[in-house]
Amino acid sequence: MLTKIRKVKFQPEYKNPIYKVILECPNENKLYIKFDYTYKNKTFMPFEVNYNKEDKGAKLAWYTQEVEKMTVQEFLGQIAQKINKQYNFKFKEIN
Repeated sequence: MLTKIRKVKFQPEYKNPIYKVILECPNENKLYIKFDYTYKNKTFMPFEVNYNKEDKGAKLAWYTQEVEKMTVQEFLGQIAQKINKQYNFKFKEIN
């Protein structure tokens, strides 16, 4: 992963945990992502994406494919894994 996590706001108290992350990208670019982990689908879903103060809606694939060379799920999964470890958070077991 080429980006570095600079700032995190983690909200595990919601039905689906919410992550708000500011990342430092290559060439000193900034990427803000608000996303959650949806237990029902076992996937990460971006809500807001902002790249260098430009609103990208909920679209993140352009960045993950061009810069990171991975899928959105892989990218958000790696970010969430680091944050979960930092906050000692484990996803609930849903049957």
